[in-house]
Amino acid sequence: MQLRSHAPSGATLLISLLALPQLTSAFYLPGVAPTSYKQDDAVPLYVNAIRPVGDADSVLHSVLSWDYYHPTFQFCAPEGGGQPVGESLGSILFGDRIKTSAFELKMKHNETCKKQCEVTYGKNAAQFINQQIQEGVSLNWLVDGLPAGQKTIDVLSDTEFTNPGFLLGEQLDDGRIKFNNHYDIVIEYHEVNGNNGQYRVVGVIVQPESRKYTGEIGPDTCNTAPDIVELSETGDTKVRFTYSVYWIESTTAWATRWDKYLHVYDPKIQWFSLINSSVIVIFLVLTVMSVLVRALKKDIARYNRLDQINLDDLSGTSVLEDGVQEDSGWKLVHGDVFRNPSHPLLLSVFLGNGTQLFVMAGFTIAFALLGFLSPSNRGSLGTIMVLLYTVLGFVGGYTSARMYKSLHGEKWKLNIILTPLLVPGIVFAVFFLLDLFLWAEESSGAVPFTTMLVLIFIWFLISVPLSFAGSWLAFRAPAIEPPVRTNQIPRQIPPVTTYLKPIPSMLLVGLLPFGAIFVELYFIMTSIWFSRIYYMFGFLFLCYGLMIITCAAVTVLLVYFLLCAENYNWQWRAFLAAGTSGGYIFLNALIYWVTKLSLSGFAGSVLYIGYSALISFLFFILTGTIGYFASWLFVRKIYSSIKID
Repeated sequence: MQLRSHAPSGATLLISLLALPQLTSAFYLPGVAPTSYKQDDAVPLYVNAIRPVGDADSVLHSVLSWDYYHPTFQFCAPEGGGQPVGESLGSILFGDRIKTSAFELKMKHNETCKKQCEVTYGKNAAQFINQQIQEGVSLNWLVDGLPAGQKTIDVLSDTEFTNPGFLLGEQLDDGRIKFNNHYDIVIEYHEVNGNNGQYRVVGVIVQPESRKYTGEIGPDTCNTAPDIVELSETGDTKVRFTYSVYWIESTTAWATRWDKYLHVYDPKIQWFSLINSSVIVIFLVLTVMSVLVRALKKDIARYNRLDQINLDDLSGTSVLEDGVQEDSGWKLVHGDVFRNPSHPLLLSVFLGNGTQLFVMAGFTIAFALLGFLSPSNRGSLGTIMVLLYTVLGFVGGYTSARMYKSLHGEKWKLNIILTPLLVPGIVFAVFFLLDLFLWAEESSGAVPFTTMLVLIFIWFLISVPLSFAGSWLAFRAPAIEPPVRTNQIPRQIPPVTTYLKPIPSMLLVGLLPFGAIFVELYFIMTSIWFSRIYYMFGFLFLCYGLMIITCAAVTVLLVYFLLCAENYNWQWRAFLAAGTSGGYIFLNALIYWVTKLSLSGFAGSVLYIGYSALISFLFFILTGTIGYFASWLFVRKIYSSIKID
């Protein structure tokens, strides 16, 4: 199996990513760039990777996808074999392997029981295909950019929608496994207004059937084949593939043809979750404001009043200081609160990459919310994420160097090098190792080696130089000076209560931001692993905002309690406590693995755990950065508001 044939060449990919004239087709807006056909014009049908979608009980048994023309499936191919169709970088990374097919579709031209080819399946192929049918894999076709699917009724909302893809076969109640070898292709079209004789495709439905043919195949043969096709696991099985095409005029407008695919599974749960998260955030923010604003105003007023009193008796001064110390202890550590933390280089590198992720996520969600990343443009979401993170290397380098300089770091050359290489290097290494498992399984989900080289080339050509430029500007800028001086001798830290110890505080702080996105995370994971279309970016935008507010508020509250307990080591505590949300995401992924997945192979389990760990690691850096900068601004604000002798 030649995996390299799944994608265009590296040069083609790079040109497609960097060519500005292609921007007009990179974003989908209603009414832009439709394709019109005349009667009997050829309408291409492309085939995509074969993906698992779960069995009848909505349990996923595999995460491996297969090339449509995998030798074991032996699907009918056009002369010369299925040729790859140009794809975007994001489309390739998300597992699309689009190729030409042997299906011949002509606008408004019906076909009945047209024969494609005849193949013979051996017992090994039959065992493999029957296993795939039991695991619930689906075929994926594209007609004029629309995924061919089946009409489905959501029992919860009693609404009909089109589910992309259709099953390879089905296991019957009596235990028999039928293999679908006939396809009824129903294509909806409408005539272009004001342009007679021009038609556009607005819907594609495929009804697969299993029909065992015994004689010659004619127009009426498909309706007179009552037996089903069962692939024998003890001998050879001959199978003849057929298809029918039916064109139906529809009133659906071209601009709204995707509406039937965009279905919300139980929207009440999402609204309930959003309202619940909003109430929690409002309550949390009000609590933080009441605790901090009232306490800080009282403390700052007392401290400033105390500094204005000129007392000749030193013992009297110490009595007042003791009185202040009994009320609050955060001023007592003013000489240590801006002391450099341990491992400032690693912290600054994480903060730089976290800022890069934060800005990238914000821009991506905003673009998707405005409709620029429609599912009609396959892979646009992945492409824009990669390109944004690459271009935002300047932001990451600048932030990392600026923070490292404020922490009085001395290894500035190492900081410049590690910022664009450490976190992306970890991500790429894990991604490459997981890709080796896909290559070993001959899965079409394996990213071609040429695409890997393109990613490395783009990274070192664009992101690394931009990061170096940002770091250079940051190191030339004046250092961010703390509002108070740091003592030469560190102050002794007294013992703290249980909830302020590292592990309990991390578990408490990380739980709340995770709770703000928990339900939306479930829908995202279902979309990823069950091959469903996710488009509820409005909910995602609100959840992302709630997560930021929650993460910042709860981390600031932790830092305030730490300072009141005279613990001035807040930098890493703030980053790690907020970043623990990533640990909860990984724990949630493991629970999802146990409850919703039943992966049969070792490779599938490794891939699922590996990708989940990768996502959790990036989320750890993202939320840790949000928590750190919220705490950093808070600490600078309160210590710049008091007078220190």
